[in-house]
Amino acid sequence: MEEAYIYDAVRSPRGKGRKDGSLHEVTAVKLSADMLNALKARNNLDGHAAEDVIWGNVTQIGEQGACLARTAVLASDLDESIPGVSINRFCASGLEAVNMAANQVRGGAGDAYIAGGVECMSRVPMGADGGAIAADPTVAMKSYFVPQGISSDIIATEYGFTRDMADELAVRSQNRAKAAWDDRRFDKTVVPIKDMNGLTILDNDEYMRPGTDMQALGALKPSFKDLGETMPGFDAIALMKYPHLERINHIHHAGNSSGIVDGAAAVLIGNKAYGEKHGLKPRARIRATAKIGTDPTIMLTGPVPVTEKIMADSGMAISDIDLFEVNEAFASVVMRFMQAFEVDPDLVNVNGGSIAMGHPLGATGAIILGTLLDELERSDKETGLATLCIGSGMGAATIIERV
Repeated sequence: MEEAYIYDAVRSPRGKGRKDGSLHEVTAVKLSADMLNALKARNNLDGHAAEDVIWGNVTQIGEQGACLARTAVLASDLDESIPGVSINRFCASGLEAVNMAANQVRGGAGDAYIAGGVECMSRVPMGADGGAIAADPTVAMKSYFVPQGISSDIIATEYGFTRDMADELAVRSQNRAKAAWDDRRFDKTVVPIKDMNGLTILDNDEYMRPGTDMQALGALKPSFKDLGETMPGFDAIALMKYPHLERINHIHHAGNSSGIVDGAAAVLIGNKAYGEKHGLKPRARIRATAKIGTDPTIMLTGPVPVTEKIMADSGMAISDIDLFEVNEAFASVVMRFMQAFEVDPDLVNVNGGSIAMGHPLGATGAIILGTLLDELERSDKETGLATLCIGSGMGAATIIERV
């Protein structure tokens, strides 16, 4: 079996996912094309430089529809002989794109792939595609569907996480993100977004709220309490499935949940021969990948069983991992991961996460993988694990090892 190597990784800065966000006037096609062009320019690629572009994108409707991956290739400077395919594994779409690409390389189905994803949440609102999991009563009733915010509060209730614990994690995310930007730790990966005249539109993660403290977060109202306790009464649905809880403790709010943002990321993955042909030095190899389905109501616990799975599949132990990137969809997701594996918080999301910098759904998995790779290099560590929870109850994970 071939080895799959990461040769490069890039991402855009993340813009606020609303009309006054800096990237609001930038389409998903342009953001994607910018990432493809960055990989092409940085690595002197030409011709049929990749077997395929595998591109994560969650809300595949309107300007993000019609196989965005192929559209992005045609809008970029890549050769038109390179095809594209769009995939949707909800929040893990960007990481799943990388995993698919790596496994194609490992299986001998081409020498190299470009994988990543995009989401322009200011232009194409989350849920605009009206998926059946929420909209079709026959599916929603069977799966005891509740929104993700309710699921995050179910996790908190089930595993004993308090509002203060969640807020402390959120403050830590903000502080770490600011420290990372101040220390220029993202310089290697972040590609500034420019307009047609070459003027910079955005070169930093603008969602961040430096200086956030416990007092400020304590003043925020729980975001999902009314949704749970009044019509349509999602707490009641959850308690039908988990009667032992008696009540749902609503601890999450805008300050300890992931931010709605625009962003994109791309990773260049290839075998050894590809690197030798193009004069590229591999930065890491993809040691293992995994995905799993989980309880669709509590929904966001996937990082725990998928990590157990990837450890078993790879013959590794948690103690073999030097650094972890666990997507901060909600504070309770990360707290549950650290609780389950007794992981030192100093090894998890050391440069902040989606609570501070935002979660552009289809791109986040590729973003955190690039962040993990950069930090392994910066701190001279060897092995890292990236994992995300996923809507409707799934988990995805990737282990990388520096070369």
